[in-house]
Amino acid sequence: MTTRHEPNTRLRDAVAASGYTYEALARAVRQVAAENGEVLQTGKANISHWINGVRRPTGRIPQYLAEALSRRTGRSVTTREIGLRGDDAPLASAEDPVATAADLGRADVERSRFLAIAAFTTVGVTMPLGYDHEATSRLLRARTGQMTIGEEDVAVVRHITTAFMAADERLGGGHGLTTVTAYLADTAAPLLRGRFPGEHVRRQAFGAVAELAYLAGWKHHDLGQEGAAQRYYQVGYQLACEADPHAHAAWMMRALAHQALSLKQPHHCVDLVEGALTRGLGHVDGQTEALLHITHARAYAAVGEKPLAARALLSAEDALLRDDGPQPSYSLVSGPAAGTVASHTARTLTDLADHPGTELQHRAALTRWDSHKYKRVHALTHADLGDSLAAQARADEAIAAWTTALDLMDGMTSDRTRKAIASIRPALATYQRRKVPGAAQLHRRVREALV
Repeated sequence: MTTRHEPNTRLRDAVAASGYTYEALARAVRQVAAENGEVLQTGKANISHWINGVRRPTGRIPQYLAEALSRRTGRSVTTREIGLRGDDAPLASAEDPVATAADLGRADVERSRFLAIAAFTTVGVTMPLGYDHEATSRLLRARTGQMTIGEEDVAVVRHITTAFMAADERLGGGHGLTTVTAYLADTAAPLLRGRFPGEHVRRQAFGAVAELAYLAGWKHHDLGQEGAAQRYYQVGYQLACEADPHAHAAWMMRALAHQALSLKQPHHCVDLVEGALTRGLGHVDGQTEALLHITHARAYAAVGEKPLAARALLSAEDALLRDDGPQPSYSLVSGPAAGTVASHTARTLTDLADHPGTELQHRAALTRWDSHKYKRVHALTHADLGDSLAAQARADEAIAAWTTALDLMDGMTSDRTRKAIASIRPALATYQRRKVPGAAQLHRRVREALV
């Protein structure tokens, strides 16, 4: 007997409305998957099978399909809408960031499927722009528990966050992830249900847990688990709004934009960073303001707005010159602001195809970062420096920079460092054929490192 397949009319209609050909949609799905650390072989035949009901997409592919269609249409397309109901956001209510933070941490510890298949979405980047902080704050204040939380409790959370952030820079995002998320779920987030002796302590507590959530997101980002990272950043933003709806919230908006820019998905980033600047200006110190401006510059460069990018670069440099107070702990996690500004200026100039300028800024960044404390930053900066040298046809110097990067990456559990290593292989293959000194040896080391 012939098996009858029911076509997925919702998916068929969504694809037709998007104007995608099957081949173009398959290519877009592969791109979204790659951003989330997964290599797919999806082709137009797969799209046809899914639409005609011959097969159903498995794993995270329904989310990749929804995201590809969202980007094409400029609106949020869900898996339910395309007939592929999935685990889009099976967390506690998004109106309760304390419960959500605990659920995220617990899901990490238990390796729950929904967090494992979570995908980064460009629509998720805009979350802060429509967030109703006042309504959430009223809800949280109405749910006060019996346990009294004091400044010592907050200090312990900060101490643990600082220790694991330092280890993260030396050993990579894979080091201590489960410990960090277990602490978030079982100890830090529950503190926010307690009673506080005053508003100051309450704000400090929410700020400390927001920083811990940011660390969990950063570790996932370093491991290439972008969907999980985005969810931690979103809840970190919600918690930061309770701590400081101006400066700290602006910083977490920057975190969401920074992730999207790293994935070369600049959609909504200009609006998001402009929103962060609107919130933060007049409430942040010069160092933190410089970091907001430099992210603004990257967002402009990513969408081809060269004059606006140049203006934002100047604003970042001007803000760095201000000496108007201590830099808060939430922005200090990025390291010295001058080093971060130099590094991101280099990335901005890369997007503007200014390779000599990129080189100068990478070299400046290397002098502003402690090489022991920020080992991963040095490794990635040397890798980027090698790329800028290669773009200027300076093969010998590029190989030297990449060799240093590889030396520094030894022992790290970091997807970002692996991707940096993998990205130099095409250039190395060319250098090998040209018999550039050191190319064959470095190519062999790269191959061994990626095994």
